[in-house]
Amino acid sequence: MESAGVGWFAAIIIGGIAGWLAEKFMNSNMGILMNILLGIVGAIVANAILAGFGVVLGGWIGYLIAGFVGACLLIALGRIIRR
Repeated sequence: MESAGVGWFAAIIIGGIAGWLAEKFMNSNMGILMNILLGIVGAIVANAILAGFGVVLGGWIGYLIAGFVGACLLIALGRIIRR
């Protein structure tokens, strides 16, 4: 998170927003804690995947985009595993 240019407090806020946006986009129903977790873990996962392709997202906007994309991927993965 520090490498993305955001601190822990900002990561929680941005992760919550990213998780909430992913929840609405994927028509999922989760709580605020799960939204924050999905946003933060999603940002880490998405940044790792994008780094493999040579794409680096930094700052608040980059963390929000990565969190949204990663959270959507995690929600989709959770749906696949539950089936």
